[in-house]
Amino acid sequence: MQPLLANKTILLGVSGSIAVYKTVDWARALMRDGAVVRTIMTEAATRFMAPLTFAALTGQPVNTDMFQQADAHQIPHISLARQADCILLAPATATTLARLAHGLADNLLSAVVMAATAPVIICPAMNTKMLQHPATQANLTTLRRFGYLIIEPESGRMACGEEGPGRLPEWDQVRETVLATLRPQDLAGRTVLVSAGPTREHLDPARFLSNRSTGKMGYALARTARRRGARVILVSGPTHLAPPPMVETMRVETAAEMELAILAHGKEADALVMAAAVADHRPASPTKAKLKKQAMPPTLPLAATSDILRTMGEQKKKSGRPAVLVGFAAESSNLTTEGQRKLRDKNLDLIAVNDIGHPDRGFAADTNQVLLLDRFGTSRQLPLLGKEETADHVWDTIIALFPDRDQGLRARSKKANKK
Repeated sequence: MQPLLANKTILLGVSGSIAVYKTVDWARALMRDGAVVRTIMTEAATRFMAPLTFAALTGQPVNTDMFQQADAHQIPHISLARQADCILLAPATATTLARLAHGLADNLLSAVVMAATAPVIICPAMNTKMLQHPATQANLTTLRRFGYLIIEPESGRMACGEEGPGRLPEWDQVRETVLATLRPQDLAGRTVLVSAGPTREHLDPARFLSNRSTGKMGYALARTARRRGARVILVSGPTHLAPPPMVETMRVETAAEMELAILAHGKEADALVMAAAVADHRPASPTKAKLKKQAMPPTLPLAATSDILRTMGEQKKKSGRPAVLVGFAAESSNLTTEGQRKLRDKNLDLIAVNDIGHPDRGFAADTNQVLLLDRFGTSRQLPLLGKEETADHVWDTIIALFPDRDQGLRARSKKANKK
């Protein structure tokens, strides 16, 4: 599996804050994603953490001096700026923000940022009152106007003992911002609706019918769509997974609740991807009181739940929304036959068929292998991949199915045929 940041160089700019200890772990996380991490530390930052720490962890020299002469023929702030695919400033102190906002290239870090053409992500971290000072707020406004991405600080207890905003954000949000910055925004301007996880259909307050879905595939679809610039609405059944950063997440439990949420947002969605494993049946007569073991019937009468995907297929026939309708099917045999039947019967544009007969794919696994079948009769078997990689392949296929994209492809095809 290809690391997400393979062949990318991230320039980590560290300024003088107690929060510097967190960015040591961030450097390691960037490397796990395949990035080369080069570090610049301000003189104040070296008072909180020795440069040797970053050098040992990243395997790269740490740059601190505007005039260092390791390579006399290179100008450090220019060569570093040229190497960077992305610049991540964390923590960014009030002093660093002021330098950048006013164009003061008086240390290596600010000079590199001013000389760079790579995207710049800034994670401010400082005392609450310093953050809220009008000068700092004005500087942040200026930096946003320059086109820098500012990740808002989180609130909490500060090292100084005060409570309020000013803490470094969580790594998950920063990571998603870095990944989004370094990939084409080919879903920008689109709204996508994704369902994920199982549903639970209650028999009584203690028991329910459900399935083995963990939501991992749906959450991967939501994450990767957000990285590609989409507005993402995630409708999630019960799962232990944390909501993906910058994704609008709605929690539901039953198939009926999921249907209401999907219907509420379906018409505004350019694409609906139903990755949830919605229960096909529910107990016909759920009780409000717990059933005693002795009173349990030998057979459990069931009632069918609504087929949400079929309902959305009928809506698509009438309104044309969502523009692209995608289903997932969990099968253990006859994958192509079953996938084509569901594709046709439910008026889908695309179906991803999971082969759940293997332990390394489908439910609960971190990898997946799906068969993609589209409305034009195209069949594509994906290899065994991580679920985020699988999700990206699904989005690649969806993008090609958007009506406006489809018209362009058809026009180019006709033009080629005439030649």
